Amino acid sequence: MAIAGKVKKIPERRCVGCGNSFPKKDLIRVVREKDGKVSLDFTGKKAGRGAYLCRDTSCFRKARKAKRFESNLECTVPEEILDELAAELSAHETK
Repeated sequence: MAIAGKVKKIPERRCVGCGNSFPKKDLIRVVREKDGKVSLDFTGKKAGRGAYLCRDTSCFRKARKAKRFESNLECTVPEEILDELAAELSAHETK
């Protein structure tokens, strides 16, 4: 009689643009660190409060327009970070 292996649970997070849940590794994380610095976290390992976004430019536009990054991170997100995120999404779409 074989013993069934442990099933590893895949963590899911909700996209701030569309509101759908995806596996955490498929999303881009914007993180606010304790010192208030906001940055992109492609590893998902940085300490701090995070907001997740799927790799769809329409979700990004929706989240940016509704200021969902600011409300989720509870701070103002610099334009440079949003521009960097937009560049990452456009580079992902061209692949």
